[in-house]
Order: sequence, then C-alpha cells, then structure tokens
Amino acid sequence: MIVSVNADPNRREFDLLLNSTMDVLKINAQKSSNKIATLTGSNFEPYVRDVMTDLAFGTVFENSIELIGGQKFPDIVAKKYYGIEVKTTTQNHWKTTGNSVLEGTRVEDVGRIFMLFAKLARPIEFRCRPYEDVLSEVVVTHSPRYLIDMNLDQGKTIFDKINMPYDILRRKENPIKPIVEYYKSKLKPGEELWWMDSENNSKPSSIIIKIWNNLSQEERYELKNRSMVYFPELFGNNSDKFGRLAIWLVTREAVVCPNIRDLFTAGGKGDFIVGKKTYKKVPRIFLNLFENLPVVLETLMQTNSIELSEYWSNKTTEKKKLFDWIDLVSSHAKGINGANHLDIKNILTELVMK
Repeated sequence: MIVSVNADPNRREFDLLLNSTMDVLKINAQKSSNKIATLTGSNFEPYVRDVMTDLAFGTVFENSIELIGGQKFPDIVAKKYYGIEVKTTTQNHWKTTGNSVLEGTRVEDVGRIFMLFAKLARPIEFRCRPYEDVLSEVVVTHSPRYLIDMNLDQGKTIFDKINMPYDILRRKENPIKPIVEYYKSKLKPGEELWWMDSENNSKPSSIIIKIWNNLSQEERYELKNRSMVYFPELFGNNSDKFGRLAIWLVTREAVVCPNIRDLFTAGGKGDFIVGKKTYKKVPRIFLNLFENLPVVLETLMQTNSIELSEYWSNKTTEKKKLFDWIDLVSSHAKGINGANHLDIKNILTELVMK
C-alpha cells in the first residue's frame, strides 16, 4: 500500500485513490480473471483510467483523470500533477524496461509518478510503488533506459548507487553523465562500457561488456540454459551453428565468449540413464541438455511464444512451444554422426513426461 511521506498537493487524497484503485483491480481480477488477462499492453491503460475515474467521483480528483496518448510519459495523469506509468507482463516476473533516462517525453507539470505493474500470468497480481523506488539499473537499447524491478529492496535503486535522488538527476542538463561515471567505476580489467546505438534493436543490454570468464557460475549456468532454448541449431552439425549465439551474447547480453564451442562440447561423450535404459556414447552437448533439462524447460515455458518464434524463425504458440522445441532440437540432431544411434526426440519426450 502507498504511504504518504511527501508534502505534495493533495497527497493523502491521492494515496487513498491509488490504494482504492489497487483494491478494485484485485477484486475485478478475482471476479473476471479471463477478461483481465486479455488486457495486455496499451489495452490495460484505459482500463486503469476508467477505474480511477469512477473512484475519483466526489473527491478533489473528480474529472481530472486523463489518459495521455502517444509515446508520452507517464500514461495517466491526475490533476495535472500525479502520474501513473502502467506496465503489463504475461510472464511470471516483476521486471521490465522502463522509460528513457532523458525523459524527453515527460508530460509537463507532472511532479510525482507511480509505477503500476500488472502481472497477467496466473495468479494475476498488481503492484504499485513510487516510480523512483523501482528503478534498479540502467540498460541500453537505442538510448539509456531504466530497468524496473517491482521487487526491488529499499536502498537498492540506481539513485542510491549513484548517490543522487531521482528528482535531482532528471532535472540535470546531462542526466546520463553521473550514470556513466558510476558504471565506469565498476569496470573490471578487460571490460568496456557498452553503448547500443541502433534504433532497430529494442532489446535491453547491459551497459558493460563482460568477458565470459568474469561471469559468476550462476550467470554462466543461466546463459547456457537460455541458449539451449533459443538456439536449437546448437544441437546440429553446421559449421556456423554457434554464430547466432555469439552475436546474441554480445548484442543482447553484452558478453564476449572467445571459446564458445567449448561451453557445449568440452568433455567428450558419456552414458546417460533414462529409467532402466542406458544410452551409450552420448555427445557432451546432449548430456548437458539432458542433465539440465528441468531448468531448460522452465526457461522455455517462461519465454513468450512470440519471442521464441523470432529466435526460431518458426511460428509457435503457447500450447505448441514445448513440442515445437523438441522437434527443432531432434531435427538438428539428425545431422550429428555421433548421435545417429540416439532417438533424441524420444529421449526428450520421455524425460519431459517423467
């Protein structure tokens, strides 16, 4: 719940309005979860506006709730001073990319902004916090943008890290400079600041380029498992099968890996047991997959089917994505001579159904 700690105009009344809005959203989600789940993206903004408008009747905010069109920031404005930035996700997480650090599209006269985040994956949940309290880092698309984390602990914002309040930073002539200076101070030997200056690439990347060997074991583990989901060609025999992965690591994850092939193939062949059956001489890349399959599948199921369709260059759906992935992996595997004795599709299906 929102607690009033600032001397903003009508702050107590606005906190009550915002808290009531959250209560109504929760009640409506319990009554009509299927309807709420369809209100993704910009469709959710007018829904929130309508709820707030009804609740504002008889208060100082009556007839002042405005939905801002276009690419303006924030999405909803109340009494020309309070703003609500609305975000939605269909996945089970509380992170997303926020607005530009430069805030060139900020609505004039808006002094206080709140982030209202709707997680439309079941169970449907809503969270609302002051905007500056959920900005954990800065990532780069075609310009520096804030990374939003609705679970962020107090004292962990990017503003705590650079030791400068949000309201002071956003009013600076060059708000990016203190952020760049902060990240420069955190560089390790061999790292450089990464600037993605491509308007065609909207995926956020870390602002620092990292060497694979400098990553933690947990970070390496996560990236390898995501790679096995996104790039099924890794399980094939094409000479350039690691090419897309190498580019993705640099452009999307800001990681350079000089020995990318060894990540999946080093260690030779081995045996793998499924139930009472032992498969002999299994290539290392498949051993890595089988041994880490539960986490790989979790990554697969949490990745939107639209995003997977882009990675695979094949259209898939939420219902089909698991078996589409199995088909892609097994299809590529047919080109590996050392795996001719293995029915990869059957093994994966059996492991999935266990």
